[in-house]
Amino acid sequence: MRVLAFALTALFAVACKGGYSFTGGDVGNAKTLSVAAFGNTADLINPMLAQRFTTELQTVMVRQTPLSLVGRDGDLQFAGNIVEYSVRSEAPAANDQVAQSRLSMTVEVQFTNLADEKKSFTQRFSAFRNFPASTDLRSVEDALVEEMVSELSDKIFNRALVQW
Repeated sequence: MRVLAFALTALFAVACKGGYSFTGGDVGNAKTLSVAAFGNTADLINPMLAQRFTTELQTVMVRQTPLSLVGRDGDLQFAGNIVEYSVRSEAPAANDQVAQSRLSMTVEVQFTNLADEKKSFTQRFSAFRNFPASTDLRSVEDALVEEMVSELSDKIFNRALVQW
């Protein structure tokens, strides 16, 4: 009986060569991924934003999948642009004052899955953070950007590989 159980387990392990990672992402038969440097076409430019975003997206994909990162032409390919980066007044307060401001960021992503073209997509992903209007943006911008970049990278991972 033990031999039969071992044989079935071994057969199952060999037969199931799908590319699921421990985080639930399905990479299919892909072995490599590439993340092209994202551009920044937003009206308001943060000079380090595109580089930070590209690096974080690469980190999330490598950390949460068994794929190897290559410079270009990966089996899974990510490219795109930061299309919005803006600050606006959000919540009114007493005496026609503004209580909160909102920092927003939107990226447009082109995802190409060479192993399964049906899973390829082009989509916009957005994130925002509110902060007190009395606070200078420069004093909170780095922390807010870090949070938004992380959130957006996770959303892109989930859409591309978890299909949530």
